[in-house]
Amino acid sequence: MNKKKSPTDNSLPLAPVGFFDSGVGGLSVLQAVRRIMPHENLIYFADSAHCPYGGKSGDFVRRRALAITGFLLAQGAKAVVVACNSASEAALELLRLTFPGLEVIGVEPAVKVAQSMSKNKKIGVLGTPLTLRGGRFFRLLENFSAGMEVYTQPMAGLVERIEAGCTDDAQTTAILIKNLRPLLKKGIDTLVLGCTHYPLLKDQIASLCGPQVELIDTAEPVARQLWRRLLSTGRVHPGPGSGQIKYFSSGAVQTVSPILRKIMADPALAVSQSSV
Repeated sequence: MNKKKSPTDNSLPLAPVGFFDSGVGGLSVLQAVRRIMPHENLIYFADSAHCPYGGKSGDFVRRRALAITGFLLAQGAKAVVVACNSASEAALELLRLTFPGLEVIGVEPAVKVAQSMSKNKKIGVLGTPLTLRGGRFFRLLENFSAGMEVYTQPMAGLVERIEAGCTDDAQTTAILIKNLRPLLKKGIDTLVLGCTHYPLLKDQIASLCGPQVELIDTAEPVARQLWRRLLSTGRVHPGPGSGQIKYFSSGAVQTVSPILRKIMADPALAVSQSSV
């Protein structure tokens, strides 16, 4: 008798990788995974009904992370990428304890990479309040900021602009200028983009900072860590061909869909409504 595959049987290479974020920011991580592992089937969950996470309590974010991870498991996910700095800060360890058979990959500000790249040892970190006041971030600073001057800048309002699809207007530019100015005055030569939304504005940020400042985000390191973990457990999709991507949102599909289509450059992209 053939054994029926349960919703949590995530051992098969053809099973999808799940991603979630408070909104569209985690697409920056999904895009990096797509470049490195084009064969993989992917599922993306935008928790747009509750975006942004950065100003919410840790307890609230943990409840959402548990619910969404359960949903992704029910979709057959073989691994889950917490493609959100705030959710990784608040919930990563809880998810690993709650779902011990699941590969859970988080993100964190790339302070270690910045330390190795900075020439004048002055680093800026842009992030949400929840990320920058969290224990994971402070441990990063303890482990990788020796001999460095690290300046943090909590960003207010930028995630909401990106979620509204307003990425290149005067109001968005004003928010960037306001938050970059104090870091640039400190003479930083390296800037860590400590929220997965921010790389979606990487070109604008680079233009405002100038060529003397190196921008760093975590998307590619996270994608490579996912590849290593799947390889070590024999779960890498063998190919050939391009994997499928399914999109879900807790928010209004008619609002979220155009923004996802723009970011992914896919006019045919379809988003399914989720009640999670």
